[in-house]
Amino acid sequence: MFDLGETLLNFGRVETMQVFRQSATQTYDYLMSHGQPAGNFWWYFVRNQVAIHVRTLWGNITGRDFDALSLLKKYGLRRGYTLSEEQWREVGWLWYEPLSRIAKVEPDIKETLAKLKGMRLKLGILSNTFISAGSLDRQLGQLGMLEFFPYRLYSYQFEFRKPDRRIFEAAITKVGEPADNILFVGDRIYTDIRPALKVGMRAALKSAYTNKDKVVPNGVIKIERIAELPAIIETVNIDDGRRKTEDRQSALRPLSSVF
Repeated sequence: MFDLGETLLNFGRVETMQVFRQSATQTYDYLMSHGQPAGNFWWYFVRNQVAIHVRTLWGNITGRDFDALSLLKKYGLRRGYTLSEEQWREVGWLWYEPLSRIAKVEPDIKETLAKLKGMRLKLGILSNTFISAGSLDRQLGQLGMLEFFPYRLYSYQFEFRKPDRRIFEAAITKVGEPADNILFVGDRIYTDIRPALKVGMRAALKSAYTNKDKVVPNGVIKIERIAELPAIIETVNIDDGRRKTEDRQSALRPLSSVF
């Protein structure tokens, strides 16, 4: 189970205002080209900026992410927009697309994911986000990664988000495996690693600016690249198999040898 930002997709430190202006410009142009009453660009820019800022602050207070696409629709209906569902999805994508262009992935990421899949592992994503699933799935598809992740859980789809243990428990239920059979790979110790350990998962911390110089909990696997995982998982599975064998052998000892 993977986190998304700074784990599978590496954004780095983003110039937020620059990206937001690009997003606002291309969504505004799209709306105007489809005859929608978007009004003056400056007010369009400010209204959306304020709306995102307020909803983000409220999400930090409540511990619940909002659905950006639903917010766009609600705002658009009040303004008198008349867009089809497909057009709304395109607007949602155009808001996200400038940020998607910043994302970098490991050059051999598809080969790595293919190896993991070939090891008969179930692969999934659990990410905190207000970006619509359609936009995120579109990006993963463009990168050739979507096919590897049949299990995708985005926090805005729930009434809670990481580090709330309930979203990790929802992921466990979705995957259909015992918690200790699941390795969670993330970059943030507070929202990814600690809560994964608390629900019984194993955890791998991917090196990123988000965890630089942070104290790593005991028992956590540390990696620099996703490409390290196949070899690490093979080693873990061998060690687990050896430990189970030793436990069975220990259980078969004569009672007189137990002190």
